[in-house]
Amino acid sequence: MTKVVRDKFNLMSKTNPGNFFEDFSIGQVIQHATPRTVTEGDRALYGSLYPTRFSIPSAAPNAAAVGLDPHPVEELIGFHIAFGKTVPDISLNAVANLGYAEGRFRVPVVPGDTLRTTSTVTGLKQNSNGKTGVVYVHSVATNQRDEVAIEWSRWVMVKKRDVDAPAPETVIPDLTDVVAAGDLVIPAGLNFSDYDFVAAGEPHRLADYEVGEKIDHVDGVTLTDAEHMMATRLWQNTAKVHFNTQVRPDGQRLIYGGHIISMARALSFNGLANAQLIAAINAGSHTAPAFAGDTIYAWSEVLDKAETDAPGVGALRLRLVATKDRDESMTLRGDDGKYASGVLLDLDMWTLIPE
Repeated sequence: MTKVVRDKFNLMSKTNPGNFFEDFSIGQVIQHATPRTVTEGDRALYGSLYPTRFSIPSAAPNAAAVGLDPHPVEELIGFHIAFGKTVPDISLNAVANLGYAEGRFRVPVVPGDTLRTTSTVTGLKQNSNGKTGVVYVHSVATNQRDEVAIEWSRWVMVKKRDVDAPAPETVIPDLTDVVAAGDLVIPAGLNFSDYDFVAAGEPHRLADYEVGEKIDHVDGVTLTDAEHMMATRLWQNTAKVHFNTQVRPDGQRLIYGGHIISMARALSFNGLANAQLIAAINAGSHTAPAFAGDTIYAWSEVLDKAETDAPGVGALRLRLVATKDRDESMTLRGDDGKYASGVLLDLDMWTLIPE
């Protein structure tokens, strides 16, 4: 057993209590346990948990027709699996996962791929209450060929073990606001020249969307504890707040933020059915907690458009917003600049769409 692994365990009890804020240091590299092999079962369970209908990850012939063979799973399946690896070491003692940046999907994930994740601590900032601090990490998921499949930065609020422990020097990483369109990684061989709009279910191309346009995705889904806990276990995410009613004062299980991301992405099909692939996550914030019984709706705003070098492939930058209950006005922030009541997720991402 390596020193890195030994240090995170209590050797007297042989159990892992998780890292607290004072256990992190700038430049620390953490190799997360339990590599995970992706299967067709993941695709099936994902479809049972979320109302996703995007034609390329749904149908192997459609994927092959645009140059993706073998048949990839949805990008968020790989992301959730890779993210779940980080939880026992990064956020087991978290109060909240605060945000994402610089997310890139570099190689499509297909059944049979085995993902493992490594994280590097890039920033630390103790909060003014002295009881918690924010930890910034950059995580990289590689497949069995040592190719980088997914990478992202995130920051999370973590409890301190000892409130009297000295605060570390504050270091906040310089994160880019947006992945430049020219830096997007297009899957090898992707070609939308013979894209099947009938199979996709909508006729809308890149040119049909205008910057500033807002799209109400109309449909809603009411959350249940059983489904969100099944999803969270599927990704081997062990964060206590998602399962244990005794770790929160209100006695409620906090819905995993990734569950909201996938729900909103699936709901976005209605109006964005041809935004088939996620190329990058520029930024993201979980702006309010969600619980069982909440009904989730989504709307999108077109932020930018770009061409790519791949035949027939355009890039559409979207703000995907998830709300508790439907907001027909599609209001992100109030007059005070704060997020509007009911906004749960503000996610900025690049998607790939036929030109």
